[in-house]
Amino acid sequence: MIEDELALFDKSINEFWNKFKSSVSDTSCQMVGLRDTYKDSIKACAEKLSVKLKEEERMVEMFLEYQNQICRQNSVIQEKKDNLLRLIARIKDKKQELEVLTSNIQDLKEEYAKKKETISAANKANEERLKRLQKSADLYKDRLGLEIRKIYGDKLQFIFTNIDPKHPENPFMFSLHLNEAREYEVSDSSPHLECLTEFQENVRKTNNFSAFLANVRKAFTAMVY
Repeated sequence: MIEDELALFDKSINEFWNKFKSSVSDTSCQMVGLRDTYKDSIKACAEKLSVKLKEEERMVEMFLEYQNQICRQNSVIQEKKDNLLRLIARIKDKKQELEVLTSNIQDLKEEYAKKKETISAANKANEERLKRLQKSADLYKDRLGLEIRKIYGDKLQFIFTNIDPKHPENPFMFSLHLNEAREYEVSDSSPHLECLTEFQENVRKTNNFSAFLANVRKAFTAMVY
């Protein structure tokens, strides 16, 4: 009985051991399969991650390049903006200069027009005076032996004759012109008359040229007598 029980126990132990070995063997194979699968998964994941990292690196590089391009474009735009602002400032300065120049030209035109009117009026007055002088010259030449000549420097030379009874051809003369103030100015009397300055002041005040010539002739006549 004991031997049979021992034999049965031994048989049971062997069966258990065989089952345990079989179970461990199957588990080991499964673990190896799982390990290989895990390695393959890890490898595939690493490859995908590597590809992803490379793509992200390219994206980062592209982003940095794009950012640099934007910086360069912003720099170019800022430079063009600065140039445009400087150009606008120069245009404003030129516009102001043009406005000032236009204003100055207008002032010069107005001043020129006023001076032209003044000169025209002065020329007209001078022509009127010359006409009166010419009429007086004709009158005095016929009656008093007076001759009027135009000489250098826009002067008129007045020559009296028939003053000295002994020598009626002897000339008595003086020169006259209009100064910058458009006033009579007498000079170069021959023979010299001390009273010529006084006569000049009188004709400036009265504008009576006939009386002036008469007074000059009287003064020359007084010198003879």
